[in-house]
Amino acid sequence: MNLQTAIQLRILELIKERKWSVNKLAERSGIAPSSLKRTVKPYATIKNTSTETIQKICYGLEIPFKEFWNSELFDDLDYEE
Repeated sequence: MNLQTAIQLRILELIKERKWSVNKLAERSGIAPSSLKRTVKPYATIKNTSTETIQKICYGLEIPFKEFWNSELFDDLDYEE
């Protein structure tokens, strides 16, 4: 799995845990819903989510930045050149 896919799945996992919609997370994070949807939906067009965006997502989720990365999804990533 590549890093962007792992990020996408992690965001969806965290949303599901809270029973939130993508729109609710976007609102709480100060991110445009359309931007977040372009990151997490099956038709995702964003190929490299910035650390700034992840920080905003963490703020919206009320979790520390390092907790975002605390997932098995990030254990065996494919190396990309």
